[in-house]
Amino acid sequence: MEPKWSNNVCKRALLTGFMLFILLVTKPTSGIDIQADPEVVLQNGTAGTLRCTFKSSEKVSNSTSVTWSFQSSQPENQFSKAPNVIFYFSNGKGFLGVAEFKRRVQFVGDINKKDVSIQLSPAQFSDNGTFFCDVKNPPDVVGITARTELRVVLKENLPPSNTAVIVGAVCGALFLLVLVAVAACIVMRVLHSRHEYEG
Repeated sequence: MEPKWSNNVCKRALLTGFMLFILLVTKPTSGIDIQADPEVVLQNGTAGTLRCTFKSSEKVSNSTSVTWSFQSSQPENQFSKAPNVIFYFSNGKGFLGVAEFKRRVQFVGDINKKDVSIQLSPAQFSDNGTFFCDVKNPPDVVGITARTELRVVLKENLPPSNTAVIVGAVCGALFLLVLVAVAACIVMRVLHSRHEYEG
């Protein structure tokens, strides 16, 4: 008579082997990572880019698709109830969505470089709201849609440019460097003159 535990061990070994076989033979669906700027501020009447990129383990192909949608943050706007498709890219071609954006949206990305950015020109106050970027790259179809909050403002309400901060920091660093060099020269002269005086 066989001991009971050997039956259980056999069942567990078979189950483990079956699970390993399933995991190794089948290819699970991978996820796709979609990234966009969380917030963009544009001056009314100017052009601006809404950036969106994606990472996928799969190669870009004709089955790769991109959908840009918009939902207004203004309750009285016709696009405030739900996101509306403003641009769709599939089979290597772009298609414009709702009429409000037809002459103002242009695809400026390079899908082969996994960049699916669009340009909005000119930006209008009615564009205040959320822009959604969604990418499907089969079999990578599972991912979180990226969101960009767009604020269209008057010129005087634009946030300060980072350029001024960078230029100020570089000038300050150069000034500090010159100051250290001058101080080093003075110290070297004092030490050198003491050496000559003693000698």
